[in-house]
Amino acid sequence: QVQVKESGGGSVQAGDSLTLSCVASGRTSNITAMGWFRQPPGKGRQSVASISWLSTSTFYRDSVKGRFTISRDIPKNTIFLHMNNLEPEDTGVYYCAAATQAGAPFDSWGQGTQVTVSS
Repeated sequence: QVQVKESGGGSVQAGDSLTLSCVASGRTSNITAMGWFRQPPGKGRQSVASISWLSTSTFYRDSVKGRFTISRDIPKNTIFLHMNNLEPEDTGVYYCAAATQAGAPFDSWGQGTQVTVSS
């Protein structure tokens, strides 16, 4: 089992930047990908960005392309989400997740960290 814990959330104003981090523990050798999800107020959880542990493949939600960057530090079992030019629409609870089977859904989830962007 893999455990993940995210941190770095906070309250910022539109246009500001914020970086989230997430460290995985447990059976980290099984990780095949890690990513970030978010849940805006009153809405369902949505994928934000992900990065493969097996290749250089990345995925970004269209609305964050050019503003957010996901990065990884495999030896430290860590990923980051660098968020620039934040918008109020980016507000939500951000979750880190890990996948432990290639091609499988993310199956290890963090507790979430709140990101609030004020206009």
